[in-house]
Amino acid sequence: MKTSRINADKPHLWKADIAASVDRFNEWFMRFAAEAFRSTRVKTAEHVKAALFATNDLRSLNADTLKANPAALPTLRMCTAPPLAVDRLIGLASANKSLIGCMEEGKLAVRMKPELLAEHLGSVCRVLTKLLDRDIFPWLDNGKAPTDHERNRASTIVADRLCSAVANPIVRNAQEQRQLAMIGDFLDKRGYRKQPHPAGKPLREMEPGTYTFRLNLPVGKTVKVNIPVDVVIQPKKPPPAKTACRSSSKRSPRGTSPTRTSAARRRRRRSTNSRRPTARPCRSYSSCAATSGATTLATRLRRG
Repeated sequence: MKTSRINADKPHLWKADIAASVDRFNEWFMRFAAEAFRSTRVKTAEHVKAALFATNDLRSLNADTLKANPAALPTLRMCTAPPLAVDRLIGLASANKSLIGCMEEGKLAVRMKPELLAEHLGSVCRVLTKLLDRDIFPWLDNGKAPTDHERNRASTIVADRLCSAVANPIVRNAQEQRQLAMIGDFLDKRGYRKQPHPAGKPLREMEPGTYTFRLNLPVGKTVKVNIPVDVVIQPKKPPPAKTACRSSSKRSPRGTSPTRTSAARRRRRRSTNSRRPTARPCRSYSSCAATSGATTLATRLRRG
């Protein structure tokens, strides 16, 4: 089955799709991005409360507490005035960079000696305690336990700081889920079925009429590199692979030479091939990868 590229080599046809995509994103952002941010902030506020309880509402911020709750460090960095970046905290506390990096991931450096670990954690706690934002945590100056209202308010403020630091990834992740959901609905309505593809298995072995999301595609001959692909689709009628060579398998008998007619035919073929553009559309794909562009995808599927 002869196939060809649809719009990949026609950038002048992309403008309408790009404009429609931008308008669709702006509409989605105004309607749902705020909700995505707020829902993430609510979840983050619960993590902040857990860190407050673990440190006795910041009144027991010491090396032992931090050692027992290393995952609280990102929250504690946002409890200071001003909030501290990772590198800033490392510089102020003269702390081990590898240790702080591990704590940001919720664990401790396993190979560090206990006495050295206690020294670095103590230094971090001293910096955090000195810079705590006491306007957010008024109970630190009053010497009293916070009320539920004070704790909830402080947790929301710190959670907002945490989410603001990663606002773009929050919106980007929500937008990606929206895009994949739209593509999935588009394919489902046309009789395609979502089915995971085993890692390392050739794409040509995908079952016809199936698709999958987020597939790592290994490429390269001597050095294999995994390229992440958002969407991989196997048409319902995959085109056959294009043969690498079209020459005849028949050979002239030993001791004889090719006829003049066959030699002339080969010369004409070489001359024709030399006039062809070197970068021509590939026609050997049995599956197509798509990240966006419903118009291109729809045209491809109608033909497949």
